Amino acid sequence: MALVPCQVLRVAILLSYCSILCNYKAIEMPSHQTYGGSWKFLTFIDLVIQAVFFGICVLTDLSSLLTRGSGNQEQERQLRKLISLRDWTLAVLAFPVGVFVVAVFWTIYAYDREMIYPRLLDNFIPGWLNHGMHTTVLPFILIEMRTSHHQYPSRSSGLAAICTFSVGYILWYRRRKREA
Repeated sequence: MALVPCQVLRVAILLSYCSILCNYKAIEMPSHQTYGGSWKFLTFIDLVIQAVFFGICVLTDLSSLLTRGSGNQEQERQLRKLISLRDWTLAVLAFPVGVFVVAVFWTIYAYDREMIYPRLLDNFIPGWLNHGMHTTVLPFILIEMRTSHHQYPSRSSGLAAICTFSVGYILWYRRRKREA
């Protein structure tokens, strides 16, 4: 079976996120040397979530291509588990965190740029990398949602998982602030 455009697009998006992460990590910024390094920024965490999500998508596509027509029940069971993981990751982490990062960043940026992205950062982070971290996330995730069918988890389990992630991040961030 030939690759369809959405499968090729997922590979391109994954490579894009890997490129953005590598370029961001290569930047020598003073904030990267403090407690938590890049991990203290929700933008960086979101990029990792997006890269992992699209990595799961590519792995699912490859597994689907390799197991199609094989008739092996165990392989098909493993593929269903992988598809469930992909769908759960989209619904619980990739979409909510991605939309939050894009919406909050650009809203605060429009209100007062210095509050969220001081002009000093222009010396470290090129414009294309800023947009790669704060703009492309939303169109990529919306394209994924429109090009593939997903089975979403129950509302209660999805909300419980995203709330756990959010509370965990806030507690870790508050701890970091107290130690700094």
